[in-house]
Amino acid sequence: MDMPIRSTGDVKVGELTNALGFLLRLAQLQSFDDFFSGNGPRGVKPGEFSVLWVIGQNPGIRQSVLGQRLMIKRAHMTKLIRAFEDNGLVSRRIPDEDRRAVELTLTAKGEGEIARTAPGFFAYEEKSGAPLTSKERSQLVSLLRKFVGIEEEDRP
Repeated sequence: MDMPIRSTGDVKVGELTNALGFLLRLAQLQSFDDFFSGNGPRGVKPGEFSVLWVIGQNPGIRQSVLGQRLMIKRAHMTKLIRAFEDNGLVSRRIPDEDRRAVELTLTAKGEGEIARTAPGFFAYEEKSGAPLTSKERSQLVSLLRKFVGIEEEDRP
């Protein structure tokens, strides 16, 4: 008779140890768990910060392009942008040449929110990734960028 499994370290996952999707999902869950455990910056959610950050980097970006780039479903993007607008963080503009499009820009309040939260967010991201060494973390980031098709951009 097999012994009952009493700890997560005893759970066998077999061939899943080589399944990229499985490993990426566990890594995401572990990363979010650490972020929300108190180790991450306060008052900011990673997804919301990412959307505001990208709008700030691309003033006037079309909402549809932003959603596609960040792989956010249209309905969720609409709800998120509406909440940002209601909170005075983002302004929306409908261009005359394409009445179906929506262009997004951070408001002064949105720029202030990014200025306030970005240092903590990026400082957390720089130190996340334990138990990897700094070199291993850089290698993983580089490989993930390649995997998802994001070119390394020049930093200001």
